[in-house]
Amino acid sequence: MIRFIKNWTLPIAMLLGGITYPLTQYLEFSLPYLIFFMLLCTFCKIPLKQLHFEPLHGWLIAIQVLAPVLVFALLYPFNKLVAEGTMVCVIAPTATAAAVITGKLGGSVPSLTTYTLISSMLTAICVPIYFPYIISLPPIIDVPIQESFLASVGSIMAHVFPLLIGPFIAACVIRKYLPKLNAKITNVKDAAFYMWGVALAIVTAVTIKSLVESNVDLRTEILVALGGLVVCCLQFFFGKEIGSIYNNRISGGQALGQKNTIIAIWIALTYLNPIASLGPGSYVLWQNIINSWQLWKKRKKEEQYIK
Repeated sequence: MIRFIKNWTLPIAMLLGGITYPLTQYLEFSLPYLIFFMLLCTFCKIPLKQLHFEPLHGWLIAIQVLAPVLVFALLYPFNKLVAEGTMVCVIAPTATAAAVITGKLGGSVPSLTTYTLISSMLTAICVPIYFPYIISLPPIIDVPIQESFLASVGSIMAHVFPLLIGPFIAACVIRKYLPKLNAKITNVKDAAFYMWGVALAIVTAVTIKSLVESNVDLRTEILVALGGLVVCCLQFFFGKEIGSIYNNRISGGQALGQKNTIIAIWIALTYLNPIASLGPGSYVLWQNIINSWQLWKKRKKEEQYIK
């Protein structure tokens, strides 16, 4: 039974969140705490000695910083909601679970892990800088806007920065000064995985609530989801192509393509039009389809090699 739940956590969590959304939506307040402890559990298990900056990371940093601006600028004249939903899929950090997939595909786990930390820091820096300007653009939506740009930057940074960088700092402190606690955290198997499942159910519920209560037309909602599909494919493609230059194709693809959609959805729900969360919400499906296909190809090659 436990193995079945682990294998089907994604659809089970989304199904439960969808069915129980009238009740589960009220657990939205717990998302920041779940995200913090998910990252804390992950960072406590990372061997810091294996973390090294590589030239590949420089290209990935440039894409994560510049691509959200480019994507939004291209799509905004067409539809602001589509621009928001697509952009948040690009600005989101690398998924903490990406290291697992990278390892199964035969990629460099240390390289991927290093960029996971870097990408979290980039998101914590870029979101407070980009979003106040995006929010202020017409059509004006019902979100709290500060009196000045700098005030908005400070307000968003106060929420996002501790959430993404705080777990890493806390993990470093625990590792150095509380080794027994660190050992207990690292010995709790799959804690981050199950917290991810709970968070996924909650964000699914909140996203469905937004869809039910929204007066946005179906065409726009479909376009937001398709925007997530397009940038998902492009990020995997460019990540792999750049990674190939440094003989690190798999890690490059996963670092750029596999996103922490829980954080992306939370950011969209908190600072953008709630319908924008449909972009990263659909990204969950797209990236898992690509990962499943990659794992299937890997197994196929291994079976042929054995024969």
